[in-house]
Amino acid sequence: MSNEKLLTDLGNKLANMILSASGWRMVFAESAEDKRPEISLSHKIIVAAVAKIFADYVKNKQNVSTHDATPVIMIGTDTRPTGRIIAETMIRAFLHEDCRVLFASVTAAPEIMAFSRSGKIDGFVYISASHNPIGHNGLKFGLTDGGVLPGTETKILINEFQSLFSRPNRERNIETMKALFETASPEVLGAEEEAYRNAKKVKQEVSLAYLKFTKEVVADSVDSESQARFFEEMSANIKEYPIGIVADFNGSARTVSIDKELLPSIGVKFRFINDEPGQIMHRIVPEGESLVPCATFLKEIHNQDPCFILGYVPDCDGDRGNLVIWDDVQGEVRPLEAQEVFALACVAELSHLAREGKTCAGEKVAVVVNDPTSLRIDQIAEAFGVKTFRSEVGEANVVGLARNLRKQGWIVRVMGEGPAGGNITHPSRVRDPINTVFALLKLLVIRGGSGKKGFFETWCELSGNTYRADFTIADIIKTLPVWVSTSSYSEDALLRVKTGDHALLKDRYQTIFLREWETKKTYLAQFGIVKWDVKGYIGTEEIEMERFGQAGRGGLKICFLNQTDSAMASIWMRGSGTEPIFRIMADAQTETLERELIAWQREMVKEADEG
Repeated sequence: MSNEKLLTDLGNKLANMILSASGWRMVFAESAEDKRPEISLSHKIIVAAVAKIFADYVKNKQNVSTHDATPVIMIGTDTRPTGRIIAETMIRAFLHEDCRVLFASVTAAPEIMAFSRSGKIDGFVYISASHNPIGHNGLKFGLTDGGVLPGTETKILINEFQSLFSRPNRERNIETMKALFETASPEVLGAEEEAYRNAKKVKQEVSLAYLKFTKEVVADSVDSESQARFFEEMSANIKEYPIGIVADFNGSARTVSIDKELLPSIGVKFRFINDEPGQIMHRIVPEGESLVPCATFLKEIHNQDPCFILGYVPDCDGDRGNLVIWDDVQGEVRPLEAQEVFALACVAELSHLAREGKTCAGEKVAVVVNDPTSLRIDQIAEAFGVKTFRSEVGEANVVGLARNLRKQGWIVRVMGEGPAGGNITHPSRVRDPINTVFALLKLLVIRGGSGKKGFFETWCELSGNTYRADFTIADIIKTLPVWVSTSSYSEDALLRVKTGDHALLKDRYQTIFLREWETKKTYLAQFGIVKWDVKGYIGTEEIEMERFGQAGRGGLKICFLNQTDSAMASIWMRGSGTEPIFRIMADAQTETLERELIAWQREMVKEADEG
């Protein structure tokens, strides 16, 4: 490829690259649905540049004296076809940059993040595009705290990355990047071979660290004896109330994770499909039609053994999973909405705290969610005497806000992004389907005894619901506050907008909304709505605004209130940080109102985009 063609191709690819705290993503294959493993020369240059700037960042941030002054970087991938070649390019580039590399090969995102807490590495790069289509790929960065870098730190990397490809040194830097993966000294080649040779051993070490950490998270204790007692209680109750779970791994990184070991170890009957790494059989995002194969499998297995009542489907990097259940009321398997899954996890983990006397007892306890998470969570938190805090969309923002609150003395056990499903359970800093599954298990099998109420019984008492001993999953779900939220992946929730300046778009939207409110408020009064309140969400901050445009590229949420200032519904908007789309949502206590609000929101945003 000539230099001119390379510069043009590289420029096009950089222009379509999304850089955010949630991950750096682009289409690495020929197309979004292409399953071939090759990547272009331009992509390799981009990957080598990322390795260089992250190596420099780690050297500046970390005290590496315990590693003979050589930074130790871990690399892991999900099961996308392009993951291996991206990893190989990064490994050589890191070695050129005088880093030591540990290669974990295919590993789930929560695994590599759990291992980062071990003190054995100085940073990690995880290669994944999460729920994006198979031809996409991306990069996430972290240090040693078990999570991805916060937005403020990611911004440092973004600035350094962009500067490598800016004039006047662009062509010289491109040649430097090419050398990072096209050439290698005998020392680099030897270190590279060692990284590949040790990959299996590294992966085993990562999995052991993750298993140990998961027990700490699930039991809410660092004490091994307390953990043992908690899991013994679960095992004993599972013997009394047998439970079976199925999984559709969909060829994800969870095919080689701890699930197959951990769940049977406490007596859970466990069956699974699509458990070969890379055996991606359907759409990656665990929503809608992607849950159908798991639902079909659960129904088949339930008909053979009625104790099988729950199934889960992870995304490709294995950091979240949504659920299907056997609904004994309907006599059928059905999927749960993502917001419903997160609500159940919140009930479970807040019940865990309540059982330990940490809620409704003067403690400063909080739930942290992102801005489009359903107002259902506020009602659940209120039943426990817990406060809800919101950040902008992005796992790094949710985790960052929780970190800030803990510094102020708050207990934050559970966090999450409701529209995506799954949950983040402290001290984990990433969503994890195994923690979601265990949240459901706690509700189902931990019953009263030894002077303590069961988890579900605790929730029923605090929420004013009637408890009965022979409850099922359907009974638990019926006790949740009733809210209807627009699915993040429905056509109603997605828009393409022409206006690149989202602050301008929101200022235009404000004028339209104020006009429309005057025409809609009489109709909305029949739902108890008499006024509204607006908030902006930028990073970890919730802001009061005179101008809607002050939210910039962040989230904007309008809550509709009744006479006593209780929230009755909401509408929300934000441009995606990882996809070229504009997301909207409505949240209400009836489907009728949710349908009305999402249609209204679409029309107002479209009008604002037209200018």
